[in-house]
Amino acid sequence: MLQSMLDTLRPAVAAGLLLAATLGVPAPATAQEVTLRLHHYVPPVSFPHTRFIAPWAEKVERESGGRIKVLIHPGMQLGGTQAQLIDQVRDGVVDIVWTMPGATAGRFPRTEIFELPFVHTHAMASTMGLQDYYEKHLRDEYRDVHVLLLHTNDGLLIHANKPIRRLEDYAGMRLRTPNRAGTVFLRAVGATPVGAPITEVPQMMTKGSIDGTLISHEIALPLKLHEMARIHSDFAGPQPRVQAPVFLFAMNRQRYEQLPADLKRVIDANSGRALAPVAATTWAAVERIGEDAARARGNTFVTMPIEEVDRVRAALAPEVARTLRELSGRGIDAQALYDDARSMVLLQAVRP
Repeated sequence: MLQSMLDTLRPAVAAGLLLAATLGVPAPATAQEVTLRLHHYVPPVSFPHTRFIAPWAEKVERESGGRIKVLIHPGMQLGGTQAQLIDQVRDGVVDIVWTMPGATAGRFPRTEIFELPFVHTHAMASTMGLQDYYEKHLRDEYRDVHVLLLHTNDGLLIHANKPIRRLEDYAGMRLRTPNRAGTVFLRAVGATPVGAPITEVPQMMTKGSIDGTLISHEIALPLKLHEMARIHSDFAGPQPRVQAPVFLFAMNRQRYEQLPADLKRVIDANSGRALAPVAATTWAAVERIGEDAARARGNTFVTMPIEEVDRVRAALAPEVARTLRELSGRGIDAQALYDDARSMVLLQAVRP
């Protein structure tokens, strides 16, 4: 009798499902769908957005079979400041952020050590070395979030209207710095460091309140700084850029842990060591685009000779040592971390 009743009901059930589909009434979900809000501080025309963040979102959406939707909010569209992005993702105000830990000076001291002068070589070596440094030294520093990636760009150089060929050429210059490491460098060589959001730099250059800025070519291009600062100064030798800022791509920890196992695998496949070479290759490529734009305008490129670079290193040594002592007062062996960071990056730089 039960089988007879089921046979009688089957056509009605099928008809009901067909009617629901026709009327647009959703059938019971068979797979969880997730919408992730991604917040960052750079404009939508910038290279980090167009070449890294948006392609990452598209890849995650595609590999999830459309079950993950990433809504990107560039240029702080959801409110707040760049320094607040880390708290926004920690507290679940947003699901994912891309930001700079250095925007909150003193909060990530182990990360700041990696940014100190003459740790960096180039985007690939520094980003891959940073993966080792994270595994060994930074997991606790980022325990409040789920880290998707820590990476660097291709490094910072001086953009100004004065060539810097000797140590003495820095004296008296007012130069914008993006982080504490830049302050350490500029103070050591006799320049005056000026802290300011990157968006304010063009106006500061126009008004003459700064003489130049410590920045990469890829960020200078969308801000048109290569039209205001026509001389670009770096170093001879294996470390042409004085330092590189660390960037953080992070997800709310609870949001990540609540994902179904298969969607976690999609996120994992686009994180960490799998994503690091993509980021490094991307930033090296966009740095060349920015540099080519400056060359196309006829700008001047100055490379400090190696004997003067050695003088810069000597001038930096006391300031770096002082900074490491200050950081060691916070309960970390800053000198050991600095030595480790340099060796990890150097190991990556010499690999074939």
